[in-house]
Amino acid sequence: MNIYVGNLPYETTEDDLNELFSAHGTVQNVNIISDRETGRSKGFGFVIMDEAAEAQNAIKAFDGHEMDGRALRVNEARPREDRPRNKPAW
Repeated sequence: MNIYVGNLPYETTEDDLNELFSAHGTVQNVNIISDRETGRSKGFGFVIMDEAAEAQNAIKAFDGHEMDGRALRVNEARPREDRPRNKPAW
């Protein structure tokens, strides 16, 4: 199951998230989204867990969980929407 994790402190690493979510089950992958130009975290990421039940427990445990003074927003990730690319208005 793919889990969205938002409102992350900008200093959070993928290892930090892996460690946090591993307390509730097997973590398959962690990906923190970063800005292409600066490389700085955008403050959100995704955690993929093998078992849906473990993922649901992690969502319940960490939604609203405070991490470095920020309340995390954690829920099941929605499929990515295809958005039109920015095209000139002329």
